Amino acid sequence: MPDDIPGIHHVTAIGSDPRRNLEFYTETLGLRLVKRSVNQDDVSVYHLFYGDRGGSPGTSMTFFPYTDARPGRVGTGQASAVAFLIPDGSLEFWTDRLADAGVDTETEARFGDTVVSFRDPDGLPFELVTRSDAPAGDPPEGPVPDEHAIRGFFGVTLSLATADPTAELLRTMGYSETDEAGSRRRFESDGELGYVVDICEEPQAPRGQPGAGTVHHVAFRTTRDDQPEWRDVLQGQGLRPTEIIDRKWFESVYAREHGGVLFEFATKEPGYTVDEDLEELGERLVLPEWLEDRREEIEAGLPELSTE
Repeated sequence: MPDDIPGIHHVTAIGSDPRRNLEFYTETLGLRLVKRSVNQDDVSVYHLFYGDRGGSPGTSMTFFPYTDARPGRVGTGQASAVAFLIPDGSLEFWTDRLADAGVDTETEARFGDTVVSFRDPDGLPFELVTRSDAPAGDPPEGPVPDEHAIRGFFGVTLSLATADPTAELLRTMGYSETDEAGSRRRFESDGELGYVVDICEEPQAPRGQPGAGTVHHVAFRTTRDDQPEWRDVLQGQGLRPTEIIDRKWFESVYAREHGGVLFEFATKEPGYTVDEDLEELGERLVLPEWLEDRREEIEAGLPELSTE
């Protein structure tokens, strides 16, 4: 067996207006735009990557912002919420900050944690989870002070019609079931970031529909050495993984798990600084070399996106 999965590598969602998306994630949430590229499967749309100073695995929230995207519907077969980790003592800062930005929030207790729920401008559900053991991380320079900055992912919630097959897959990936309350079951890995996957079994809920405000896929961290073995494991679980795909900044294997959620197994290497200096991340449109000869065509089809 390959080594256990330590947690989430990145989460990718569908947005609409790329300018509004950029403003919200950098100015309101204080994340850094660490890579400005295109969806390699549809070069007519940006692929925007946000994260800590260097876009470390476990911190990177990414988007395909289609300007003509219709609103999706969050439901079963999807990641129904994405949770960020914030330091203990930052709750009031974030509720005030989101309120000042016109974002409604709700606060609840869950498995001993304080959880602040909100939605982004496209309606994508997010949570902030306060933890005393949040790592110091490498926060970016920006509008949020380091002591309150988002550290990376806490985890995701999966909405499923039937939970057990996905629960078994998570156990195979190295997650342990640690708690349960009502329809929610918690699974945890041993990583510092993105180590929680909650499963909510909701057989009566509507099926999710892709569109703006929904998660496209959840990517988990692995290594180049382990990735081929994980592909074999997925096949052994009755899934249909893709071949290993070079995404320039990481290599990926995709498989739709039993409940319908698209999982990705992505490598840490080589990272976002393979083609840009750390201080210049996100400042220009970066294309993998196999798309570089189409740059003029690609740039002409994209809306203007300024970071000034």
